[in-house]
Amino acid sequence: MARSFAQLARSAEKAGSPVAVPKEPLDTAPLQIHTLGDDVLRLDARRIGKVDETVRDLARDMLRSMYTARGIGLAAPQVGVHQQLLVIDLDPETASSPPLVLINPEITSASASLETYEEGCLSIPGVYLDVVRPSAVQVSFRDEMGRPRTMKADGLMARCIQHEMDHLTGVLFVDRVTDAGGLTKELKDHGFQPNDVRSLA
Repeated sequence: MARSFAQLARSAEKAGSPVAVPKEPLDTAPLQIHTLGDDVLRLDARRIGKVDETVRDLARDMLRSMYTARGIGLAAPQVGVHQQLLVIDLDPETASSPPLVLINPEITSASASLETYEEGCLSIPGVYLDVVRPSAVQVSFRDEMGRPRTMKADGLMARCIQHEMDHLTGVLFVDRVTDAGGLTKELKDHGFQPNDVRSLA
C-alpha cells in the first residue's frame, strides 16, 4: 500500500534519518552543480545496484550542496554523478524536518489531471517558467537504507519528484516549456543559450 509523503516524513523523523545534515548553507558546497550547456546534464543515469555508505555519503554531499544553493531538490546528474539518486527537502528552513532520498525511483502511475506551475532549477539559476505536469503521482523507490518504498505525492512534492526524475534521463524543465518567446527571453536575460534547450513541447 502506498504511503503518503507525510507518513514517510514522520517515519523518517521518528527513526532519525541517517543522511540528515545541518541545513545551513556552507561557504563552499562539496559538489559543483552543473548548469545548462554542460553535456553531463544530458546523459542517462544508471540504476544503483547496492545501497551502501558510499551512496549515503553522496546523498549527504548532495544535501549540503542543495542547502548551500538554497534549493529544494537535487538529482545526482546535476553534480556530475550518473546514478539514479534524488534528494528533496520541501522544508529547508525547519531543522527537524527530514529530507527525502529516492534511489532508483520509478513513477508507477500519474493523475490524468494536469497543473501548470512555475518551476526553477539549480542548474539554470534565475530562470523561472511555467511547466505543465500531472498533479499527482505514485512512485516506487529505495530509501537511503535500501528499503523498498512506495508513496503517493501531489502538489509541490509531485512536481518536485517529476522535475528531479527528468534529470535522470537528461531532461531539463526548460525542455518542457511551451512559451518559446518567454523561454528565449528568460534564458538570454540570465546568460544561457536558447540552443541548449532540447524542446519536448
